[in-house]
Amino acid sequence: MNIDLRSDTITIPCNEMLEKMMCANVGDDVWEEDVTVKELEKNLSNIFGMESGLFCPSGTMTNQIAIRVHTKIGDQIVCESLSHIYNYEGGGAASNSGVSVKLINGDFGKITLNQIKSSINPDDPHYPRTKLVALENTCNKGGGSCYEMDSILEISDFCREKNMRTHLDGARIFNALVATNQNPIEYGKAFDSISICLSKGLGAPIGSVLLGSEDFIYNAKRVRKTLGGGMRQVGYLAAAGIYALEHNVNRLLDDHERAKCIYETLLGSNFVEFVNPCETNIVIFKLRSEYISNVLKVLDQNHILYSRFGKQTIRFVTHLNFNDKQLDFLIKVLKSLN
Repeated sequence: MNIDLRSDTITIPCNEMLEKMMCANVGDDVWEEDVTVKELEKNLSNIFGMESGLFCPSGTMTNQIAIRVHTKIGDQIVCESLSHIYNYEGGGAASNSGVSVKLINGDFGKITLNQIKSSINPDDPHYPRTKLVALENTCNKGGGSCYEMDSILEISDFCREKNMRTHLDGARIFNALVATNQNPIEYGKAFDSISICLSKGLGAPIGSVLLGSEDFIYNAKRVRKTLGGGMRQVGYLAAAGIYALEHNVNRLLDDHERAKCIYETLLGSNFVEFVNPCETNIVIFKLRSEYISNVLKVLDQNHILYSRFGKQTIRFVTHLNFNDKQLDFLIKVLKSLN
């Protein structure tokens, strides 16, 4: 038995999702004739109270499109040092948009208004123009950490006063919504654009949707084309996203509860030096140096798959294909390491 906790991207569609995909009503989406894609885009834009949406192959593409539309060559974006758009998108901000990045060392991936204020460049030709603030919620490398809505709103208000744009990398935004009981409409009011991934906790096989105003999405379509993201009868994939929104949101609580069980077990383990706070479905922990080789050996022997975040740090991510039986076995293995 393999227990795969490397990521929530490894989930496999259930039979009901596959049936929804096979029965989808499709058309050529480049010609804007795929009704299932339109339905998915409309569903998400309604949930977040935004005007329009754009279905894309990946969250990296939706983030990169947003940066491109919001900025000009030579501008600067502000984000937390652990953010996905800086660490895991192949330097796309530079290669796709010609912008530089101002990094802030925040609190488990979250930055504050005061930090943003101190990061804005003066209006001087020696410096790039600070034009975009990008937040990530939940933050992957921050251990699935969630922003407080008050913090988001004050950042949004400040950016609008300064004529700066705001983008949300909401790859796991539904994890945040379920964990905090926040209202998605508030996110739509706070951000100029939102990227939502369907292939992580929601369990679809592929796809992300970029949300924004009608003008923003009109410009985003042009950028998607230049990046090769225009797809044809892609409603077969959009149908999986529709199914995911209908069936896999509330069950994210199960993932959070299982992650909390792992977190609490690790807190009391002598082979662990530190465990990130666990708010959602991600558990990140640092091994004591003298235990590294043994812990990894035991996990490997028991076919427990994990991600490495450096020499001493491990990440577990719970998901819809990780069940209570597997959780019990994992807890047993972790306790045996003490």
